[in-house]
Amino acid sequence: MKRLMDILVSATALILLLPVLIGLMIWIRLDSPGPALFRQTRIGQMGEPFTIFKLRSMVQDAAQRGGYSTSRGDARITRAGHFVRRTSLDELPQLFNVLRGDMSLVGPRPDTPMQRDNYSAEDWGRRHLVRPGITGLAQARLRSTASAQDRLALDLEYVSTASLPRDLAILLETVRTVIFRKTY
Repeated sequence: MKRLMDILVSATALILLLPVLIGLMIWIRLDSPGPALFRQTRIGQMGEPFTIFKLRSMVQDAAQRGGYSTSRGDARITRAGHFVRRTSLDELPQLFNVLRGDMSLVGPRPDTPMQRDNYSAEDWGRRHLVRPGITGLAQARLRSTASAQDRLALDLEYVSTASLPRDLAILLETVRTVIFRKTY
């Protein structure tokens, strides 16, 4: 049932939001050199790697200028990037990842391979029992203010209590958080 919801919601959202996605991609290309889409290897369900899609919000060589995490005021973030990150529109292309089955609408955010060292073997294994999501408990509740320990605790809580009704509640909580808190 969850996979059916993922397919229906992501396909509908892509159709409805395609003009917005195209407009943002044009803006990103005009704002700074480089492709509009950012692609990166992430870790999915059962530890399988996949390529994630995002709207590029940082300068093209951001990885060479710093690590995988960002902070407020990070000089690598472009003008268009500030907007797409604040509104979470940089995540729109991940709807394609949901359609492909790499991701779900709700689940722990997908890690990069180099984040493996931040976990115990047990936590890494448990966290990857489910498909990663565009949003999850940490994003809905704490947005980017969560510490690594907060995110892990909420991710493991999600894995232990995942259900379709819980996913719907997390999606609604995410929308409220993005609209009313405006933090990133």
